[in-house]
Amino acid sequence: MKQRIEQKLLTNLNLKKFQVINQSHLHQGHAGDDGSGETHFDIVVLKSDFAGQSRVSTHRQINKILEDEFTKNGLHALSIKIEQ
Repeated sequence: MKQRIEQKLLTNLNLKKFQVINQSHLHQGHAGDDGSGETHFDIVVLKSDFAGQSRVSTHRQINKILEDEFTKNGLHALSIKIEQ
């Protein structure tokens, strides 16, 4: 899952720097945990890579890119952090 997320972000966005962090281990046994260890992720991107876009627009764009991961591949939760 992490590799698919990274590849989709690289393919669809011109990012200078980003991180994809698997946080699934923090949610074991909670809703959305399917036992795969790949259901909850944090993404950290740079604000400068989304110049002129609102925070909401940036989140929508990333969520749209990862739509199949949510609907077909078991991604349950995604946190998007935008850093200076």
